[in-house]
Amino acid sequence: MEVKTASFEKLATPATTTVSGAEAVIKCLLEEGVETIYGYPGGAIMPVYDELYKYQKEIHHVLTRHEQGATHAAQGYARVTGKVGVAVATSGPGATNLVTGIADAQIDSTPLVCITGQVGSHLLGSDAFQETDIVGISTPITKWNYQITKTEENPDICLL
Repeated sequence: MEVKTASFEKLATPATTTVSGAEAVIKCLLEEGVETIYGYPGGAIMPVYDELYKYQKEIHHVLTRHEQGATHAAQGYARVTGKVGVAVATSGPGATNLVTGIADAQIDSTPLVCITGQVGSHLLGSDAFQETDIVGISTPITKWNYQITKTEENPDICLL
């Protein structure tokens, strides 16, 4: 598997560090003050889980039994704490299992961020295994969503 790197510049320091796209995701969560995330691992999101293991002292991961449970748990967390709820799932059916919780959060104006894996960008549109147009599915029920296709996009997207 080819590992791509992205330049990730922390807001507090001017130095630039090169990290993987998965690590950039975790660092973005830390920059935003995320302390707890809910999720269910699977193939396409495993690089993020591998990086999450390295940051287990900074971010607490709650393993749910189902992706839908992750969105509802993250939504409950957001309601109770006043912080953003974060749910993580893999591509395809893992991502589509988040939809009910996303819709519920949108209806209730609950701050929720969902991060999903996806097939490699070279496979998009090829009907690859577990490829689902989650951006198309979730657009009507989200305030904003984006599909990163290049590692270099991570820092810019995380800062929006």
